[in-house]
Amino acid sequence: MLIQLERDNDICILRLNGRFAPGVDAMYLRTKAEEIKATGLRKMLVDFTAVPYLDSIGIGFLIGIYTSMLKSRQGSFAIIRANERVKEVIALTKLTGIFPAYKDESAALKALREAPAAETAGQA
Repeated sequence: MLIQLERDNDICILRLNGRFAPGVDAMYLRTKAEEIKATGLRKMLVDFTAVPYLDSIGIGFLIGIYTSMLKSRQGSFAIIRANERVKEVIALTKLTGIFPAYKDESAALKALREAPAAETAGQA
């Protein structure tokens, strides 16, 4: 798993690449989570373009980031470009309402910029 962090004004963009692997990625994910939290940004866009599958390791990572983002009333979260397998896992874990999905990056960024509180409405 490779996680690239980008910044678009007050939005942290995570570009995920690869599979979340048990054990192997644990320290890397902790380090990245701390790096993300250290940005102080409270709006998050997660790009799943290069993620073939999401498992419990990935869900745990996302929930950890999500909860840290929402500690602020101005926090919001969105995902883009999730394939059907990733969408299925998100739906099975009942996180669809928590991780709003958008068709493209521009729609997600617009929603995050306009988000007044700890929610981002609008599904793809």
